[in-house]
Amino acid sequence: MVQQTQDIQALVQQFQTDGYVILRNVLSAEKVELLNTAVDRLLSEEEESLSYNWYHSVARDKAFLSLIDEPTVTMLMANILGYNIQLHISHLTVRKPNPNDQKTESSSFIDWHQDGPNPHFPSHAGLTSLFYVKACYILSDMSQPNRGNTKIIPGSHNKPGYRPTQENVNVPLDGELQVCGKPGDVFIFGQNLWHAGAPNRSEYTRRQLFMGYSPLWMRPIDYHKASDELLEGANPIQRQLLGDISSNCFKYYLPEPSMVPLKQMLQDGTTGRVHINKK
Repeated sequence: MVQQTQDIQALVQQFQTDGYVILRNVLSAEKVELLNTAVDRLLSEEEESLSYNWYHSVARDKAFLSLIDEPTVTMLMANILGYNIQLHISHLTVRKPNPNDQKTESSSFIDWHQDGPNPHFPSHAGLTSLFYVKACYILSDMSQPNRGNTKIIPGSHNKPGYRPTQENVNVPLDGELQVCGKPGDVFIFGQNLWHAGAPNRSEYTRRQLFMGYSPLWMRPIDYHKASDELLEGANPIQRQLLGDISSNCFKYYLPEPSMVPLKQMLQDGTTGRVHINKK
C-alpha cells in the first residue's frame, strides 16, 4: 500500500463548490476490521431489527473514539471550518437489506433534508450558512448504488431558495447522486447540503459511522460536557475536539492559543497536503 498526496486547498475548493468531498482509502483494512468488530459487539447486544442507530458512538467503544482526530479528516475539517472546532456528533448507522422498504422504528431510510435544529438554521438571501460538517466513514461495501447509500444533490447548498421538488427519497430528482465507496473511504459533506438516506434493496448490509464537527461555541449534540472516560488519556488535540479547553465558557468564543492546538498546526503549514492510503 502506497500513499496518495492531495492538495488540501483543492479539496476545500471542491467542498465549497459541490458541498461534498470523497476521500478514498483513508482507513487501513486493519482499522476497518477493528471498527467492524466494535459494530458486531453492539449488534449482538440488540434485538433483531432491519435498522439500527447509535448516537454518541464515541462513548460506546474506544475504536470509534479513536477516529475523532483521524489526521486526514481532522486537517480537512480545520481548513474548512477553522481551527476553533470540536466534535459535534458521532452517529453509527446499520441498515440491513430491506427490499420492501419496510418502515422501522429507527428509520431504515430518510427523505430529502438539510441537517439542523428545529426551527432551522437561519438563512440569508435564500442560502443556509455552513454550521457543521460531517465525515461519513464507510465500513461496508457501498461501491454500488441501492445499498442504502447516502443520496445528495451536489451544489444544492449554493442555490438560493433551493428545495427538492418533492421529499420522497424513492422519487428520482434531477441532479441527484448516490455516494458510493468501499470500506475505509470517507465522505465529507456540509449540513446545508440537501441529502437523504436511500433504502437498502441489495443483499449487503450498510454500515456507516458519521463524525460531525462544529465551532467550539456551538452546543454539541452528543453531550453537554465530555465525560472523564472520554477524556482519559486524551492528547491536547483530542481534548480540544472533546470541548475540554477551559472552565471559562467565554473561552469557547475567544480561546487562547494554548487551548486550541489545531491553530498552531495550521500556522505551521502542516495542512497544505494530505496523505491518503492507496492500494
